[in-house]
Amino acid sequence: MSRLRRAFGALRSDLWTTAADPLPRMARPRRLSRLPHLLVILYALVMGMFSGGEGADSTVPLLAMIQAAILVIAMSRPLPAWWASIAVTVIGARTGMTYLSQSLSFPWMVDPGTPRGPVLPRLPDGDALAFPWTGSGIALQAGVLLLLALRVRPRVAASALAITTLVGAGCVVFVPEGNGGGEVLLAVAVEAVAVVIGAGMRALRTTRTRLEAQEELTAEERARSTLLEERARIARELHDVVAHHMSVISIQAQVAPHLVANPSDELKENLAGIRENAVEALTELRRVLGLLRAQDTPGDAPQPTLDRLGELLANVRGAGVALTAETVGEPRPLSPGVELSAFRIVQEALSNAMRHAPGAPVAVRLRYRSDALTIRVVNAAPAAPPVPIPGVGHGLLGMRERAAMLGGDLVTGPTPGGGYEVSVFLPIDSQKGIEATP
Repeated sequence: MSRLRRAFGALRSDLWTTAADPLPRMARPRRLSRLPHLLVILYALVMGMFSGGEGADSTVPLLAMIQAAILVIAMSRPLPAWWASIAVTVIGARTGMTYLSQSLSFPWMVDPGTPRGPVLPRLPDGDALAFPWTGSGIALQAGVLLLLALRVRPRVAASALAITTLVGAGCVVFVPEGNGGGEVLLAVAVEAVAVVIGAGMRALRTTRTRLEAQEELTAEERARSTLLEERARIARELHDVVAHHMSVISIQAQVAPHLVANPSDELKENLAGIRENAVEALTELRRVLGLLRAQDTPGDAPQPTLDRLGELLANVRGAGVALTAETVGEPRPLSPGVELSAFRIVQEALSNAMRHAPGAPVAVRLRYRSDALTIRVVNAAPAAPPVPIPGVGHGLLGMRERAAMLGGDLVTGPTPGGGYEVSVFLPIDSQKGIEATP
């Protein structure tokens, strides 16, 4: 029962929405970007005119006009338009009865003997058809489903097709006059083809979009790799040129007093100063070269661990952020890789929250489990619009790489209240976590 309730809830959330989803324009050329919209409008006009000529009274032309308008509305709000199309199907099956000729009848084809209306003889066998099951009525329904399948996931499109089929079957069962099973089967087949075509076009567009995004990401990574390689090359060249000469100066300053007989104290002092400055410059050079090589911490500075998390949280609170922290479980020493990665992930998540959600309260939660450490950093909706920062950030990518290095997982995404959440799972007993280095 609970599964059925969840399935019904998922179906309702998929199909019961009024959110706008405009039909995308063509990418290029620019002068043809609105061509799909123009084609849909032309299609609706033509099918509406065909349907308008099939009615013996004003009911069918009115339903045809409404269905054509629904097709146009489907370009921006496909789900509400589809529900309206279902309503037109039910109403037409009940009230849109008409007799058709074997040939098409148009509003402007007037019988000379009866100038009041179009030529609408009965079918030879006298059978009646309701509006939705006419050729143009089926075409309008298929157009709405096609536009729906272009914008929603295949599962949602299949659900819409199933509901449409059930409605058609219901019309045959409960309103048998004028609703033949053959026409309903034809409508279902045409609508199924429309849904398959729309889902295929959507999959093609989605795949193309993902490929473009992947190409952009690859280009960024390639540029970043090129930059790092250039930094490393500069660092090597500086080390080979400058460090060598500074080392020579230091050695010469140390040896020089021994090459002079009875050197004065002033000379010894100056040479000692030269050597001290050379050693200091060499140390500073190596620190700068460490920055060029994109090291996290230059020199031999100790790497941060979770023992310093309190200092990090205090600094964030000092910046004016309403920060709450919670630790579940018994804190215990972890492997250096897990400690460092956990600290860096919390640090980056807090930096992102301060940068992209200014004024929003932030909550940090660490949970020590027997086999893993979980981290959750959640910020509420921003109290003020974030300040745009030029350039492309790599914070999420770095956090994901740190989690993957330890065999863990990282999940990020918006929260229902307009905030953002970062959840991390880091195993603490894996070989990766024991041997990982920064």
